Amino acid sequence: MLFLGQHGYELLLARELREIGLATPETGSGWVLAGQPLRNAQTRWLDDLCFPHFTLLLPQEIRGDSVNALAQRLAQLFFESLHGEAIEGTWHCVFLSAAELPGLARRVAAVEKTFNELLRKKLARIARLATPVLPPGRGCTRGLIVYFADFGRIFASREVWRGGQRRMAYDPLAPSRSYLKIEEAYVVIGREPAPGESVCDLGASPGGWSYSAAKRGARVVAVDNGPLKGGALDNALIEHRRGDAFRYAPPAGRAFDWMFCDLLEEPHHVLENLIGPWLKGGWCRRFVVNLKFGRTDALALLREVRVAGSPFALHAKDLYIRHLYHDREEFTIMGEVGP
Repeated sequence: MLFLGQHGYELLLARELREIGLATPETGSGWVLAGQPLRNAQTRWLDDLCFPHFTLLLPQEIRGDSVNALAQRLAQLFFESLHGEAIEGTWHCVFLSAAELPGLARRVAAVEKTFNELLRKKLARIARLATPVLPPGRGCTRGLIVYFADFGRIFASREVWRGGQRRMAYDPLAPSRSYLKIEEAYVVIGREPAPGESVCDLGASPGGWSYSAAKRGARVVAVDNGPLKGGALDNALIEHRRGDAFRYAPPAGRAFDWMFCDLLEEPHHVLENLIGPWLKGGWCRRFVVNLKFGRTDALALLREVRVAGSPFALHAKDLYIRHLYHDREEFTIMGEVGP
């Protein structure tokens, strides 16, 4: 299996895979090659991982020293894989790469163009049904997914597992780039605040997450001593309460539909003194929490989040933990409150 993650975090990705018993014989820029788990032939367990963005299932390695060589070998592999398979509707033909390698994007584009020409010549109808993008959200997608590890080495797979991470479009009214993290979180969980729902944004300043909820029609209580800016400032749907996020609690008998938390605080302090009371008290129905691991061991923190007895294990369901495309030294936890 080929696991793709964010450039610069490959070692954390490899460590996470080894902790669940996978061998990781090779690591590259933004990717980790790992063994196929013998204990589980299904793919649902991939949804429990944090650092992979995409996972190519049973990839085939192709090498070549030219555009034509790579495209020809890729086309041959694809044609052979189609035996016994009928493609009647839209299918996904997606080319990905280690984006930080200078000039690699041009090589990818050239191979993709040549491959598509070969596909049109042999299977014109199937070529017309191809789309070059993967669907949003989590889950398994069948098609042709091609990853360029470098200029002369690619991995191709007919199936990919999507963790849900993706690059989001920036809104010029958003007060900060942290806005992109909450927008991406909605894609992972497949749900977003709705008109009339209530949101409590703990540590809201400068208001990126509050603005994201308000632009969808939700009512927001933004708790922070700091100011709100941009589209969050003087927004009719945002009530700014100046105060300490750790000291705020909703009125007795009230539960917010959503609780947001993106604090520049030590993660254990956030878990014990904020997340614990909110989940245990049932003060929200859903949550999106960002934990910073810059000064702690990321994998140790992941274990603490998942271990029996943690606030999430005791009081949450449908839990997803992701190192988002827009995360740096942090990961984002999403879920619902429940037994």
